[in-house]
Order: sequence, then structure tokens, then C-alpha cells
Amino acid sequence: MKLDVSNLRQQFEGPHHLITTSDGQTLFLRKWEPHGETQRKQAVLILHGITAHSGPYSMIAEPLAKSGFTVYGLDLRGHGLSDGVRGDYPSKDRFVKDICETIAFTAQLHDTVVLLGHSLGVLSSVHAMNRCLENIDGVILLSGARTVRPEAYPQMSALQKLKIALWSIFSPSKPVIKYGRDGMVGLDDPLFNFRYTLRFMRIANIRDIEFPKELHIPFFVGIGDSDELFSVDSCRELFEEIPSDSKEFHVFPGGKHAEFSEESWVPLVTWLEEAFG
Repeated sequence: MKLDVSNLRQQFEGPHHLITTSDGQTLFLRKWEPHGETQRKQAVLILHGITAHSGPYSMIAEPLAKSGFTVYGLDLRGHGLSDGVRGDYPSKDRFVKDICETIAFTAQLHDTVVLLGHSLGVLSSVHAMNRCLENIDGVILLSGARTVRPEAYPQMSALQKLKIALWSIFSPSKPVIKYGRDGMVGLDDPLFNFRYTLRFMRIANIRDIEFPKELHIPFFVGIGDSDELFSVDSCRELFEEIPSDSKEFHVFPGGKHAEFSEESWVPLVTWLEEAFG
């Protein structure tokens, strides 16, 4: 069933912003208002993982908002309540522009913007650092690494690969790759995507991570010790690549790739409070 995204946006009653991109598309930016005893000036901008959208990130946003931070969550183009072909992006350049335009919008509202990238959002955050670092004051990277566990995804047959290649030549905007793995969440959420185009999957290749040569902002890198996609060691290797003198690594006990206990966010909140006052 095709989603009527425009109508669903109109029905959404919670706090949010609508961003018009430089090519005329509408991106949905969810907002969690600060409601703790302390009202902080800093904002946290969440960049979601593959298949997902901003909604499920209440698990992180609510503890941060309770600590006084304003939290935003972007729905990538073709995801959630944003415009675009489901599971597609026209180019890597447009992908990065959408993220940087959202960061710039957030920076107009807040003096300090901290990115929080989860899974695919790790790659999104790194792309943004290379394009619009001037609007980024700190970065949180969760559940991401260059190397995926070899058993994480089922192997495709030669026939499946051939079909994908042919579709990508004759209809590059058609989502023909079924994304699936054990332990996935969001199966009962119609706003989740489980089919993607080949060009999106090429854009989303986390092996393409390349940090700027110099970074003078604080970093928090975390991973659950039961993550289904990435090992703690592979995440730590990515952490070691970050060229910043201010960085912290944390392992969340019992945490999976997209499932964490409420207590998991205490170290993250503490880091934010110490790094940004």
C-alpha cells in the first residue's frame, strides 16, 4: 500500500518543523521539547538508521529532553514523513545537502548543535562533518563501524544480484533490494522502509566513512555489547580513527543494535552535561 505522506504529515499533531530543501522537497523534523528542571541552550539532532525514521528515537530523545536538551529527529528523504521515493535517494550529493540544510536550520534556532547518528546515521554524520562542520559543535555516534558481522545478512543468489543490476539500469528509482536481517525492529510500523534502490544502498555504504583530517569538537561513541550488526571491537576501531583529542567510548550492557535499556542513556546525558555545560 502506497503511503500518503503529505496527508500523514498534516495529521501529525506533535511538535515538529517542515524544512523545504533547495530542490523544493519537504523534510519532516520531529521535535522533543525540553521538560527537565534545567532548560539548556543546546540542541541534539538525531540522524536515524536504515529502514527507520525519527519516531522510534523517542527512546533516546525523551531522556535527553528530560535533562533539558531540545531534541530534533530528521526523517531522511524517502523515509518517515518526508517527501521522496520510498527507499531511494537521487544522489550522494543530494543526501548530504539534505542533512546539511537541516543542520543549518537547527543552527539558526540554537547556538549549539550536537549530531546524534545511529547506524546509517553514523555515516550521515561523517558526511556532514566533511561538508558543513562549521554548524556542528559535537557528535554522538551509536551502533556503527566499518565492518559488519559476516553472519548479519543472508547471502544473495547470483540470480537476485542480476535482477537488481538490471532493474538499476532500466529503473534506478525503483526499490528492488529487500533489506532484512535477524533482530530487526519496526516490522509493524508502516513508516519503516524494507525495500531500497541500488543507488541508495551504494550511498549508504558505511565502509565509505572518511573523517576530516582535523576535528576540534567532542565525540561520544557507543555500542551495545549484544549488537547484531557490529562487534564492540569493530566499533572501537572506528573510534580510534576519529582525529579528536576529546572523545569517549562506551559499551552499553545488554544493548542491541536498536534496542537499549532506559539506564543506557545515563552516561550519554552525563557526557553532554560535562561537554556542553
